[in-house]
Amino acid sequence: MTPYPSVSKAPIVGIGATAARALTAEFSRHNAATTALVIGADHASLVVASAVEALLPGDVLTLVAGERSTAELLRDHIAGLGSWIADRVKVVDALAEAQPADVVILGEPVSGTAQEVRALLDEVGKYLNDGAVVTLATPAVPGRTGGAAAELFRQGALFGVGSDLVVRNSPPLRVHRLRFTAADPKVAATLAPAYRPSSVPVTRGMHIDSNGVVAGGLALGLALLARAARPKSKLWLLPALAAAPVAAFFRDPEREAPTGPAAVVAAADGKVLSVERMTDPRFGQGEFLRIAVFLSVLDVHVNRVPVAGRVTDYFVEDGGYANAMTAAAEHNVAAYTVLDTERGTVVVAQRTGLIARRIVQRAPVGALVARGERMGLIRFGSRTDVYLPADRAEPLVTVGEKVVGGASVIARWI
Repeated sequence: MTPYPSVSKAPIVGIGATAARALTAEFSRHNAATTALVIGADHASLVVASAVEALLPGDVLTLVAGERSTAELLRDHIAGLGSWIADRVKVVDALAEAQPADVVILGEPVSGTAQEVRALLDEVGKYLNDGAVVTLATPAVPGRTGGAAAELFRQGALFGVGSDLVVRNSPPLRVHRLRFTAADPKVAATLAPAYRPSSVPVTRGMHIDSNGVVAGGLALGLALLARAARPKSKLWLLPALAAAPVAAFFRDPEREAPTGPAAVVAAADGKVLSVERMTDPRFGQGEFLRIAVFLSVLDVHVNRVPVAGRVTDYFVEDGGYANAMTAAAEHNVAAYTVLDTERGTVVVAQRTGLIARRIVQRAPVGALVARGERMGLIRFGSRTDVYLPADRAEPLVTVGEKVVGGASVIARWI
């Protein structure tokens, strides 16, 4: 009997620090007592190191050795980390000895056929608590995974609660997070915002969203092509000088959300356009308090979740591209993210505008999201609306006031 379920043999794929952090992010974001299970653990791997680093008082971490380690080596490694760690980490000889956990992490990249991946998930599913998440990675390089990559994308479409492409790994990896049973929305209030490897750090407090890295890279690529095509011309300076401002459009600063449990934070940077009570049968009966914020082209474009909850629906409605500051913007193209929270239904609407034509949403249905967590962006500006149950919330902002996404308190729960 093998100590853990496996799939077809494949060339060894290393997991670097960024990929290891992405694999263990679901465990590390829990601030309440949590159980985690690492299957295919290697005593020398960064995945084990990252999981151990995430331990909090009350947590329990179980390790099942992979093909590059043994239970004895794991036990020796954990014992060498001190009694505080050893008291919270259990090493078992075989997966059958493990107890179900809240987070299950596969410590080695997955490859093989689609059928083998389904068999792997069936076996791993026996060790998931209700609402648990299984996190696993597969090489993001064509020809390296057999049918595993396609099958995991299919599983992600059905059960995915997040997916990250980790390009800072050799080779790049795609990290999938799957949840096969619904999670309790109350758990979201105990979570820290999810780690996003797509947000590239520039300084300690400032990141650039992956969209900005791509846009800036394209501008530099055009500059190189222009320089090569016409070396005596200065035209290449135009895209070269534009690279930095284009990337800056996608700046993604770190934000610290307020700690008060009654606070509702702004979903975006910008100026408050309206604060009004209204009804909308798409989201349920009763009145909603809607707070609309306009984003100029100079504002940060990354959108954040105003309250903790579970994403229950996401849909896009077609429309026009009117100026977001006008009444006609009510009929613009808009993406709606519906949250189930402890206080009722909350909705975030990302609206396009005269210039903004592209909405990015990164909070899939079924995901638990923390207050202030990044949920997507709108290219290049436009407007976000937050809908709150009117009988349970009161506004704390007025029309014309400037707010900061993920930090400014725009309303509070009654």
